[in-house]
Amino acid sequence: MQVLQSNINPKSPSFLKNVEEMKALIKILEKHLEESRFQGKEKHIAKARSRGKLLARERLEYVLDQDSPFLELLPLAGLKHKGGFGPGGTNVSGIGLVNGKLCMINSNVGSRKGGSVDKATVFKGLRIGEITEENYLPSINLVESGGANLNDQASIFNYGGESFRQIIQRSKKGLPTISIVFGNATAGGAYVPGMSDFAIFQKKAAKVFLAGPPLVKMATNEVSTDEELGGAEMHSRVSGVSDYLVETELEGIGLAREIMEWINVAKPHFQPEGEIAEPLHEAEEILGILSPDVKKPLDVRELILRITDGSQFSEFKPEYGSTMICGWTKIHGYPVGILGNNGVIFSESANKATHFIQLSNKNNIPLLFLQNTTGYMVGKKYEEGGIIKNGAKLINAVSNSEVPHITLMIGSSYGAGNYGMNGRSFKPRFLFSYPNSKIAVMGPEQMAGVMEIIGRSSAKAQGREYNEEQGEMLKQMMIKEAESKASAWYSTSEIWDDGVIDPRQTRNYMGICLATIYSQPIKGAEGYGVFRM
Repeated sequence: MQVLQSNINPKSPSFLKNVEEMKALIKILEKHLEESRFQGKEKHIAKARSRGKLLARERLEYVLDQDSPFLELLPLAGLKHKGGFGPGGTNVSGIGLVNGKLCMINSNVGSRKGGSVDKATVFKGLRIGEITEENYLPSINLVESGGANLNDQASIFNYGGESFRQIIQRSKKGLPTISIVFGNATAGGAYVPGMSDFAIFQKKAAKVFLAGPPLVKMATNEVSTDEELGGAEMHSRVSGVSDYLVETELEGIGLAREIMEWINVAKPHFQPEGEIAEPLHEAEEILGILSPDVKKPLDVRELILRITDGSQFSEFKPEYGSTMICGWTKIHGYPVGILGNNGVIFSESANKATHFIQLSNKNNIPLLFLQNTTGYMVGKKYEEGGIIKNGAKLINAVSNSEVPHITLMIGSSYGAGNYGMNGRSFKPRFLFSYPNSKIAVMGPEQMAGVMEIIGRSSAKAQGREYNEEQGEMLKQMMIKEAESKASAWYSTSEIWDDGVIDPRQTRNYMGICLATIYSQPIKGAEGYGVFRM
């Protein structure tokens, strides 16, 4: 396999400027991630401590194997939501090792809004459920939740039930859910342990009921206590909702780890053997290759050689369709095919990528898409050359490809280029963004320019003079709004990705994703839809 050679100068002014500007963006990322780790006000944390409780992230650390990696997912969901509970909502979710087995772990932040569920938390949970099922993962729920936030009920009720369906369908497929209840699990939250394969309740702490004492009093005039309605001992000895009764949180976590040891979860389909070569160039240099200004050109090979084993890359059709780079390689020992943009997508680029996707499916190799494109090429010449039908071939191949996909937003993702390069709507197994990335129908300046042309044409058709001052003001407002909505922060807030990542950590993120993907057999597509020739 060819070893890629770097052509950058790490001491050039442009490189150093990129490093400085990217580090500024990473500081913003770190600030937002710190906000997402907020586990409640000091008084609420102190109250939890006084009751001998662990915090959500502490529980998570105890359930994981020592030194296990942890791929936290959607930590900034709801970042831009006004009136929400803050980035990440009230749930910490991610993939890690429990008794040597990859698991999805969900930990309610009970000390933050009582673990109540806002809109961002609901939709984050649904995406986590998709990832869990698609990757055939068992799951462990660390439960302490007050149920739905009533102020959000109108926007979450009709969607919340999907999480129940997901738990049940995973169980049917042999993907068990273990729930440990450390506190409240009320109303809809009571169904989480109720629908789990295994339910562990902590004595004198777990309170699991559909309606608490005040609501029961109103509905039936019955007077009861929390313990009588839904205490751990009652559910363990009378109702049977609980399978195990434990004294302490650590005992419950230990029991969950014990269950995970003996449950029948398939062994990894493929695990790398032997020594794995590191890239020949430092990951730190990725910051100088990228730029917050996504209009600046980027040779995607410079990124590829800094994330692949030994900087090796077997490039496919290197002399053809130069704005689409395709090839096979390994990351942390796992085989993967990479498609990366070197700008706008021409017909040749689309045809090359379509061919490459078919070959990867024939050879059962998962695909990694590195998105940095302004979309498909436009203009009379290109329309006559069949850009629509050739672009459609690529979308056809992506849509019908059955090997697992991972998508990484490394720059711009505009127009149908987002679709052809496997954007969110094409359901990649994982999708991450760099902090400089942009997603939109088109670039902000182009969008504002198009609206200006329409405004001028409208004024001319109506026989009036175009107001230059007002038009410029409107143009600048539109650019500002479009830039905000195209940003990585907006995308991750809306759950268009599974997280914004530090580019220097790309290799590690991709390694965990590929380990998860390779836990099951990989089988490519046998056929495709009709390709318009």
